[in-house]
Amino acid sequence: MSIITLTTDYGLKDHFVGSLKGKILSENPEVQIIDISHDIDPFNTAEASYIIGAAYMSFPKGTVHLIGVDIERNKENQHIAMQWNDHYFICADNGILSMLTQKIVPQKIVAINIHDRFPIEATDLDIFIQVASHLSKGGLLNVIGKEIQSIKEATELQALVADDGNSIKGNIIYIDHFGNVVTNISKKQFLEISRGRPYEIVMNPKSIKTILPNYSAIATSDKYPIKTYEGEKLAIFNEAGFLEIAIFRSNPSKVGSANSLLGLNYRDVITIKFS
Repeated sequence: MSIITLTTDYGLKDHFVGSLKGKILSENPEVQIIDISHDIDPFNTAEASYIIGAAYMSFPKGTVHLIGVDIERNKENQHIAMQWNDHYFICADNGILSMLTQKIVPQKIVAINIHDRFPIEATDLDIFIQVASHLSKGGLLNVIGKEIQSIKEATELQALVADDGNSIKGNIIYIDHFGNVVTNISKKQFLEISRGRPYEIVMNPKSIKTILPNYSAIATSDKYPIKTYEGEKLAIFNEAGFLEIAIFRSNPSKVGSANSLLGLNYRDVITIKFS
């Protein structure tokens, strides 16, 4: 059975997600539809990029990923479909896929050009649905678009290495359900630049000097129960491979989180300094 995943900023209050699923099933009744997230901050392409990059690897090869964030077609945003690591991605060319293409070169990218085959009242989402259904049935990219060689890159998704190689400057690109903040500094980049040197993660005015292998590694002594360490700040590389700042066992609704207690917000600067 083929799979189409959905990642949107539509929320769940309105009819949009239900209508989207209904239209997909009308085109391909046999497809399995999986929600990744519908709670992306409105028009937040960096957050959408992180979410799809973290989630796609859990699905079988051949899965079609429909990304409904900032999809309006205009002179700056064309519609694209990309085959990448044996998965298919459909979205606007607004930088969402640039986090993926930093890691692996796409197998094929097309600019979708089937818009004139539909009535004038057809929406951008209707086009995405047609493309997703086509691909989920085993259709070829060349049928729905003209091949292109590059897509837009979102500069905010790229952490920068200082000219002297002694620091990495990144930004917070996502805040999760627990209030943990995720940066665009990858483990791969950190290992390449650190070369085993001591380091300090600077989050003005606070800092962290150790990146832990997991959350519970904050409990460094057997003399005290793990509960003793609740509320302490820590850093890890999360399962998606990006630097994450957290408060151990935080509850955002009761005691706060890295977002609230450390005052860390979307796009704030995080710097790793090496010595």
